[in-house]
Amino acid sequence: MNSMRIRLFTILLATTSAVWLFAAVWIFASTQAEVERVLDARLMEAARMVSSLISDHRVDATAAVGVATEKSLPAPFEKAGGNYSRQLSCQIWSLEGSLVSRSESAPETSLADHTSGFKETEIDGQRWRVYAVVNPVLGVRVLVGDSLEIRERLIGDVMKGLLLPGLVILPVLALLIWLSVGRGLAPLTRIAAGLSGRSATELHPIDDKAAPSEIRPVLHALNSLFGRVAEARERERSFTAYAAHELKTPLAGLKTQAQIALRTDDPKVQRDALSRISTSVDRTSRMVRQLIDLAAVDSAVTASVEETVDLNSLCSEIASDLEPLQSEREVRVALACGEQDRMGAVAKADRTLVRLALRNVLENAIQHSPRGSEVSCRILGSEDAAVVEIMDRGCGISASEEVRVRERFFRGAHAAGHGSGLGLSIVQMALDRLGGNMAFENTAEGFVVRMRFPHDRGTPDAGPGRQGTACGNI
Repeated sequence: MNSMRIRLFTILLATTSAVWLFAAVWIFASTQAEVERVLDARLMEAARMVSSLISDHRVDATAAVGVATEKSLPAPFEKAGGNYSRQLSCQIWSLEGSLVSRSESAPETSLADHTSGFKETEIDGQRWRVYAVVNPVLGVRVLVGDSLEIRERLIGDVMKGLLLPGLVILPVLALLIWLSVGRGLAPLTRIAAGLSGRSATELHPIDDKAAPSEIRPVLHALNSLFGRVAEARERERSFTAYAAHELKTPLAGLKTQAQIALRTDDPKVQRDALSRISTSVDRTSRMVRQLIDLAAVDSAVTASVEETVDLNSLCSEIASDLEPLQSEREVRVALACGEQDRMGAVAKADRTLVRLALRNVLENAIQHSPRGSEVSCRILGSEDAAVVEIMDRGCGISASEEVRVRERFFRGAHAAGHGSGLGLSIVQMALDRLGGNMAFENTAEGFVVRMRFPHDRGTPDAGPGRQGTACGNI
């Protein structure tokens, strides 16, 4: 049952029917008890009346029976057509066991054999409720009986009077419930109609001022989603524009150098052109790799696959991958991890995101280090986080650029080489997904980038670290 309207209709109709059925059962039980109490009181009243009348010698027994049964008939339960006429039957028996008198509707057989009080008996297949009273003065026993079949029919007629209108009203009630549920769900229908009429570019928020309070959380969630989608679309547009602009330059250089190599016969000029082509290819290849990395990080809203990451081993692996760059730049990477820090230098995080962050910072440090210098990578451990410090001997980042270096395609004033300005944005986004942060520090020995990876991603470090990397983005 996927329809909310049908589900609500079924629940309301079932609940209403259950309440109505419970009320009918309760009314039946209470009515039966009340009717039996009233009729028992009538039986007792009629028997005592007959006994009183025959005790007064002004009325004989036969007349007393007729008067008593006529006056004792419970008028409130009479019904047109005579269904409840002659409800009571009366007999007067001598204490020796002979029938003195009886009413017209009473059988000739004794209604009961007890001397006083109430008793239920059966005579010729008919069940009776009998009240007996003894008149010791006259030596007689008065029996007044009530047919149980008539009692049950009376209660049944009362219940029919209650149930039959209910059965007639039930379809009307179901129709009213169906219409009410439909009217209650009308705001959802209007919202769905409004959303279905939107184009893919219409991401403005839905107006929730007139919406019911139960629907507002859904609208708030939708508006939040629209905002995130709009931001993602804007990032994609900016990304596409910047990427196209950045790729156009090296491609144009490649074409130019290729044309030079084809048009000249000078070996020196050809070697120079081919060298420039190789450099442009390396730059373009690196930019494409960073664009792919940026897209991968941007698509991950949060770090999804968490595993135990040994930062010492991962840094060593990344340094090995960057050996060609180290040889080209004549820069050596030195790893340091004290014994006291080995146990804490482990992060519970997405290994891919951690690798992207470390690689870009380390590659950036190598690119901006002077030739023949050293880049140190130190791994520290603490109770709440693992910290990686990468220090180079480059020119660092000016304080005025520390905020902007996190933006895509921004390169600092002291940036060296032919970078694309994507490195730091990749690092920042990866650390945001991991719940960590990145800080800068200028020291006498060099420029330090400190990355913090919390052990528990649910409580990210919110320290006031300055975020960036050496000498601007790669």
